[in-house]
Order: sequence, then C-alpha cells, then structure tokens
Amino acid sequence: MSENNDLQQQLFKYIRQELPPHISLVDELSELLELSVDSVYRRIRGEKLISMSELKKICEHYRVSVDQFLHLENETLIFHAPGLNVISQDLSEYMNKMHEYFRHFNSFQSKQIFYLCKDIPFWYFFLYPEIAAFKLFFWERTVNNNPAFTSSRFSLEEHHFADCYKLGQQILELHNKMNSIELWNLESIHSTINQIAYYKDAGVFRNEDEFDKVVSSFSILLDHLEEQTKTGIKSLPGRGLSAGTIEFYVNELILGNNTILLKLDDRKTAMVTYNILSYLSTSEERFVTKTFDTFNSLLKRSTLISETGEKERNKFFNRLREKTGELKRSGSAVQYTGS
Repeated sequence: MSENNDLQQQLFKYIRQELPPHISLVDELSELLELSVDSVYRRIRGEKLISMSELKKICEHYRVSVDQFLHLENETLIFHAPGLNVISQDLSEYMNKMHEYFRHFNSFQSKQIFYLCKDIPFWYFFLYPEIAAFKLFFWERTVNNNPAFTSSRFSLEEHHFADCYKLGQQILELHNKMNSIELWNLESIHSTINQIAYYKDAGVFRNEDEFDKVVSSFSILLDHLEEQTKTGIKSLPGRGLSAGTIEFYVNELILGNNTILLKLDDRKTAMVTYNILSYLSTSEERFVTKTFDTFNSLLKRSTLISETGEKERNKFFNRLREKTGELKRSGSAVQYTGS
C-alpha cells in the first residue's frame, strides 16, 4: 500500500511541475475525473488510491507514461507523437498545434528554447511572405503529396497562403518572447536552397519572376537573421526588437538532426523530428538529460557569433550569401538533398 501511495504521489507531483503556475491541478483533476475537490485532495495526498480508469484518464490527458514512475531500468521510452494517427498532415492544423504549443511555452514565467538546426527553424520562414509561401507550397506538394498541388506551378498570386502566413507570424511573435540558444551549421540552409533549385530545374515556378522573388525573399531573411544575431535580441521586420534574447552558435564539423530542447521553469522537455515536419516529445528524465548533455557538449566545440565575434559572424553569413548568390546566378544547387 505504501509503495502504491508513493508512486501515486510522484505522479501528481510530476503533473503539478508540468503545469504552468496559474493552472490549478486540483480544479483540473476535479473536472477531468468528475470528482469533488475534497475527493481529489484525498487522492493527491495518497489517502485514497486512484482507480485504473482514473489512471488511464490522467495519463491520456497529461500525456504521461506510468513507466517513468516505476523506475524501470530499460531502454524503452514513451514519446508523445502528434499527428501519428493522421494519414495526411493538414498544414493549417499542424500550425494551429504549433501555435498552441508556443502559447503553452509562454505561460511559464521562465522559458528558454534550445535548437540544434539541421535546417532553418520552421518559424523563421514567416519573416517574409514570399519565402513562406514557397515553403508552404513545397510542403503541400512534395511532403504531403496533396493532389490539389500535384500539377500546380508555383505562383505567389495563386499560392500566397494568407491564413497560414498570418498564423506563422503569430507563432514567430510567441517564439520571439522566449530566450533562445541556436546551434547552426553551414548546411542548415542547404535543404531550402536545394528545394528552390529543384523546383527551378523541374519547371515548377510559373515564370522567372516568381523564382527571383523567392530567392530575394530568402536572401533578406538571411540579412534579418544576421542583424538579429548582431544585436543578440530577436526582432520582427519593421517592428523593432522583441523581448527574447538569442545566442547564436556555429559548428562547422557536426550536423545533427533538428532537435528542440525546452526549459520551462523547473521542467525540461526534448523534441526530435520524425516524418520531416513532426516532432516526438518527452520529458523522461534520462532521455532529456542525455540530450541536453549532447547539446551542451556541441556548444563547447562551437563558436558564439551573436553580439561578439564580429569576424566569425561576417564570415558565416557571407558564406551563406555566397550560396544564395550561386542559386540566383545559376538557378541550381550543387546537389539535391532531403527536405
């Protein structure tokens, strides 16, 4: 009985730590389990054991695995995988979910995001409408295999994705309120360059002007990221500085996968990509600790180019511009890689 009590109290302690400070665990559980406040308190204090049906409801609602409280020393983990049961990922639903995530992140008093960038982070494409429209078109046509786009040629007039762009700007605003540490590599822009080049070679752009507008938009996106890196503070074009700070690191030797790590008050979470756009997430202590350790180890072998490090910063962004310039001059990339 005491062992069950201990596990039950660990479960509720974990859930309480996961919730933003302004959310009442007792009120939420009372509504979720359809119990009185007094009954909930007795379960939280361990005076009454929760039933299997109550445990199921709690674990499903808070996306918790019981395994982590049993202290099983194995290599099996439970991840949350949004979109796993969806045949085709609707972009508006995907972005609404991301918007929901960032609103949740910002509900914490202390919030910090760490990003290992194999590619440019999703939200940065919404700095400018032309490159955002191209990426949304690419995801619909090539990643989602949306039949509505299969035979379409890209046109900014026809494929402006106004609603998604507006939502993307909102996601970017929420992201900009968080402090960030980003770890980049020269390869981080290659997938976008290759996508643009491939569509150019395949005749997917409606005309040369559409191609030029997308490349120019991508170029000024890099300019904005450089300016943001120079100040060490996030910003939006034409709207000044935001509240969040950014530490921008470059590692020219190691290219990992897209990984997001979060510190939300005392809580830590790891998110890794699967299926190109989707993320697996977990707060399992062993996995999160190991992933943070790897990230910090990479940082020690990387160069900080935000605020200080002007020479290295200019060198890095000039090399990115060279690659973009080659794309504009030739309309082709050196090689085509994944998305």
